[in-house]
Amino acid sequence: MTTSSLDLQSNYREELRDYRLLCSKAGGLTVILLVLMGVALDYVVYPAEQKYFAMVRVLTSVAIGVALLSLYTKLGRRHVQVITFFWLLLPQAMISWMIYFTQGEESLFYAGLSLTIFAVGILFPSGYWQTLAFGLATVCLYYIACTAHPGGIVNPSKFQFQLILIFFCALASSIYTYFNEKGRFQLFRLKDEVAHKNEQLARTNESLAKIKGQLLQQEKMAAIGTLSAGLLHEVNNPVNFCLMAIEVAMEEPQAKESPSLQECLTDARQGMHRIQHIVSDLKTFAYRKPGAAADDVPFLFEKALDSSIRLSAHELRGVTITRELPLDTLVLGDEAAVIGVLINLFSNAALAMHKAATVSPQVHVAAQWQDERLHVKVRDNGPGIAAENLARVFEPFFTTRDVGQGLGLGLSISYAVVERHGGTLFAESELGKWTAFNFDLPRAE
Repeated sequence: MTTSSLDLQSNYREELRDYRLLCSKAGGLTVILLVLMGVALDYVVYPAEQKYFAMVRVLTSVAIGVALLSLYTKLGRRHVQVITFFWLLLPQAMISWMIYFTQGEESLFYAGLSLTIFAVGILFPSGYWQTLAFGLATVCLYYIACTAHPGGIVNPSKFQFQLILIFFCALASSIYTYFNEKGRFQLFRLKDEVAHKNEQLARTNESLAKIKGQLLQQEKMAAIGTLSAGLLHEVNNPVNFCLMAIEVAMEEPQAKESPSLQECLTDARQGMHRIQHIVSDLKTFAYRKPGAAADDVPFLFEKALDSSIRLSAHELRGVTITRELPLDTLVLGDEAAVIGVLINLFSNAALAMHKAATVSPQVHVAAQWQDERLHVKVRDNGPGIAAENLARVFEPFFTTRDVGQGLGLGLSISYAVVERHGGTLFAESELGKWTAFNFDLPRAE
C-alpha cells in the first residue's frame, strides 16, 4: 500500500471516529427517549406489569446516559465503538427480559428486537462485523429469554420462526452496513480528491498571479526601455549643444568678471549633466541589449544605488538618504533588476513616511561583505509594518496602499529578483519606529 493510500486510510479513520462519536451521542439520546416512550406499549400489551416495566425502562435509560457521558472523556472518545456497542445492547437486553418475564415466544416484543437491528444497520456508521455481532448477540438474548421462560417453549415452530427471522434481520443489516461503509469510504475519497484538486488550483492561481505580475513588470520595462532609448538619442544632442554653449559662455570676459553670472552658468551646466545622468539611468534600468546575460554581469552596487536614488528623487523629496558602504562594492548580477529593487524599497519607504507625517524622515542604506556576498539593509524611520501584514508583504497583489496607488506587485517581484541572484529578501519592523528590508548579492570574481 502506498504512502498516499495509508494517509487516506488514516484520515478516513480519524473522520469516521468523529462521525461515530456524533452519531453515538445523538442516537443515544434518541434511544433514551424511545425507551421511555415505550411505557405506552406496556400500557396496551401488559398493563399489569406496567410499573415494573417502567422501572426497568428508567434504569436502562440511566445506564445509557452514563455510557453517553463517558464519550465526553478522552478514553471514551478513543473507544467510541466499544461503548456504542455496549449501550446498544442495553435496550435489547431490556426487551429480552420483558419477553422472558411475560409470554416467551408468544410475546409481541420480539418485533422490537428486529426493528433495533435494522435501525443500527441503517442509522449508525458501524462496521459490518460490529453490526453482525450485534445481530448475533440479539439472537442469543432472544434464545435465552424464550428457553429460560418459566413456562418453557409452548410453540416451538413459532419460536423457531421468530428466531430465524431475527437472524435474517441481523444478516441483512450487516450486508447493508458493508455496502454503506463502502459508499461512505468512496465519498470520503472523492472529498479528499476534491480537496487536493482545490489545493493544486490554489497553487496554480498563485503561480499565475506571479507570472501575471512578472509580465506586467516586463511590459512596463519594455515601454520604459523604448521610451528611454528614444530619449537618450533625442535629448543627448540638444543637451550636448547646451553644454557646449555653456562652456563657451563661461569663457567670455563678461562671465568671468561677473560672479553671479558665473554661478548661474555653473548651475546650468550641472543641470545639463543631471539630465544626462537621468536618461542614462533610465536606459540602464529598463533597457537590455538582446542576448545580454541577466545574472553574470559585474557592476558596482554603489553605482546602482546612485542611479536608484536619482530615479526615485521625486518620491524622496524631503527624505534624508545616508549610506554606509564598503570600499569594494563590485557584485555580480542584473544591474537593472537590482536598481528596480532599490527603487521599489525607496518608493515604499518614502510613501509610508510621508503618509504618516514622519518627523525628519530618513533612509539609511548599509552594506557589508559576509561569506562572499554583499548584504544590504535599507532601513527607514517610518511608521513600521503591522505584525499581521509583515508576513504578507511579499504576496502578489497584497497592498496596504489606497485604491489606484499600487498593484501590490513591487515587493513580490523584488523578492523574485533577489531569489534569482541566489539571495533572500526579508523584512523586519517595529511598529511605530522603523522598517528594514534586507537582501544579499554575490561578489564578482
